Amino acid sequence: MSSPKHTVTHGSFTIERTYDATPARVFAAWTRAEQKQQWFKGPPEWDSHHALDFRIGGSEQSVGGPEGGPVHRFDSHIYDIVPNERVVSAYEMYLDDTRISVSLATLELQRVGKGTRLVYTEHGAFLDAFDKPAGREEGTRGLFDMLGAFLAEHPEE
Repeated sequence: MSSPKHTVTHGSFTIERTYDATPARVFAAWTRAEQKQQWFKGPPEWDSHHALDFRIGGSEQSVGGPEGGPVHRFDSHIYDIVPNERVVSAYEMYLDDTRISVSLATLELQRVGKGTRLVYTEHGAFLDAFDKPAGREEGTRGLFDMLGAFLAEHPEE
């Protein structure tokens, strides 16, 4: 049995969005480092770094934060890729050197007319009350807003 100091909260959420872009275009924005780093980031005032090795067995890392900290770090491992249709990954989130969560994430893309329906599902273990499922979902929704803005501003690859 864990002590009250060491807790875990389990949570899952699904986010659905429809974008006026083809599945190939949405997939490119998700999988090409030069594109993803333009929308997958924290607020503009944060200093940030992004690296992506997009392949099965590859990894992704995003590190950033406000001046003076804390440093927010996303470390991901890619498990499954079906081009233009699906990406399955697992990732850890850190505040400075403290692991705050571990999650399994699935991105699914489906053609809808001339656009794309994106379905993102995350199952997370949120550790020691540093983060909560509702907060993670809210932050992820914000990232998908930024993806939508990026796609609208860059309709072509």
